Formats: sequence, C-alpha cells, structure tokens
Amino acid sequence: MSYTYNRTLGDTTIDDADMRVRAALKDNGFGVLTEIDVKATMKEKIDVDMLGYRILGACNPNMAHQAIGLEPRIGAMLPCNVILREVEGGIEVSAVDPVASMAAVENAALHDVAGQVREMLKTAIDAA
Repeated sequence: MSYTYNRTLGDTTIDDADMRVRAALKDNGFGVLTEIDVKATMKEKIDVDMLGYRILGACNPNMAHQAIGLEPRIGAMLPCNVILREVEGGIEVSAVDPVASMAAVENAALHDVAGQVREMLKTAIDAA
C-alpha cells in the first residue's frame, strides 16, 4: 500500500508550485495550518545543502471535526501533510494517504472519513 498520492508539476519553481497547491487545496476545502521549509531548516540547523523541500500541513476543518469526534486522539495524526520537493524536470507534490496513515486505528467510521479525505486531497493535487 502506498502511503502518498504523487504528481509532478513539470518545468516550474517550488514557489510557483506552492502557490498552485495552496490554491487547489483552498478550492477543495483545505487550509494550510503549518509550513516547514525543510531546505532552510537543514541549512540552519546542521549546515546541509539540499534541494527545495517544503511540508504543508493541510486541514479541512469539517473533516477534522468529524475525525476527532470519532477518535479523540486522532489529532496526533493531523493535519494532512502535503510535500513539495524539487526533482529533475519540476516539482513533485505528494499528499499523505489518510487511509494508509490511519490503518492501525480500529475504527470503521474513521476509515470512512479517511477515505473521503483521500479523495478530496487527490482532487486538490490533480487540480494544482
């Protein structure tokens, strides 16, 4: 089972891809709650150079509320991370597969919510 859904945006910059992904997430009911510039953090903390790599913590409030109502500790697995990373020919965008990440939780209703979120994330990534 793959744990991410992936798409490569060809011949673009990480900043352009970031704008496109954020807009697509917003259009599909997600907000970006957190952002980690991994490239900058690695340079600052351990003086390592790497290609562009960002982690966006995306959240759909309605779906998060449902999930927390079904499984109060599920917040440990939220928000849904979306990464943007520089690869040859463009920017790879990868979204976590909520079904895969929540597979260990024994709650069928939660798995249904995770399936809905997976489809919403796929739609957003495909639209970016």
